[in-house]
This record gives sequence, C-alpha cells and structure tokens, in this order.
Amino acid sequence: MVELKQITEDNFIEAFNLKLAPEQEKYVSHPIRSLAQAYVYRNQCVPFGIYAGDKMVGYVMVIYDYDIPEYDVWHMMIDKDSQGKGYGSAALDEVLKFIAGKPFGDCGRVALTCHKENATALKLYEKKGFMPTGNVYDDEIELSVTL
Repeated sequence: MVELKQITEDNFIEAFNLKLAPEQEKYVSHPIRSLAQAYVYRNQCVPFGIYAGDKMVGYVMVIYDYDIPEYDVWHMMIDKDSQGKGYGSAALDEVLKFIAGKPFGDCGRVALTCHKENATALKLYEKKGFMPTGNVYDDEIELSVTL
C-alpha cells in the first residue's frame, strides 16, 4: 500500500510541498524543519518520503539516540489531501519494519511524541502497540513500544 523512500536530492522538493490542514499545524513540524535536523543528525537518522505509488503522500524521520539508546520516530505526517486512506497506519508498519532491522544500533525500544490533542494520531499509535511512558514534554506525550 505504501513504500518508504529515503529523501534525496531527487525528491526533497516533494517533501517541501506536503501540507497539513491549518488546524493540524500545531501537531507536527513541517518537513523543511525536519530535513534541517536530518542534516545535523545525518550519522544517526534517515528521513523518508511516504509514497503511495509514485506520489509522496507523507513524511517521516527515523533517528537513533545513542545516549539512551532507542529509536525515535520524528515528524510523521500525511498530506492533508491524502489523509483518511490508511497511509499513516501502513507507513508506521513500514517504519517499524525498518527499525526492526536495527540500522543504527541493537535496541528494540521505539519512542515518539504526540501532541496531547491529536486524538487521531494517539489512537493510531496505541493501536500499533505504543503505550504512554508517563513522560510529557510541553504539549507532547511520549509513547513507546518494544520490538
């Protein structure tokens, strides 16, 4: 249903063109910011376009935190025109498969944060086995799962 393709010089403009609905913009950073972070953390992360066929429908970044250690899912978003089609769920499955291959380190813990008001995303993460850790950062709730 979806495929993750690493963001490169060939497709980064597609990522820049992804949009959230205005009321969702408080929930997740735009890929432009995330790609700047990917550059800074380039030795421990991979930014991906989420594709349905030939069309980029979303964005996600996987980063490995060597200090904890754990894998983190950052800035996952589905374009406003592609929401409600199951792409987020399918993309998260692909992200977890990628992490299960332990590309950066031998750790099975995966964490992410989600805005406390983003009920749709919280429901998706919990459906995939992520559970709240009790950590809260500003308006973000941390959730984790062990692979």
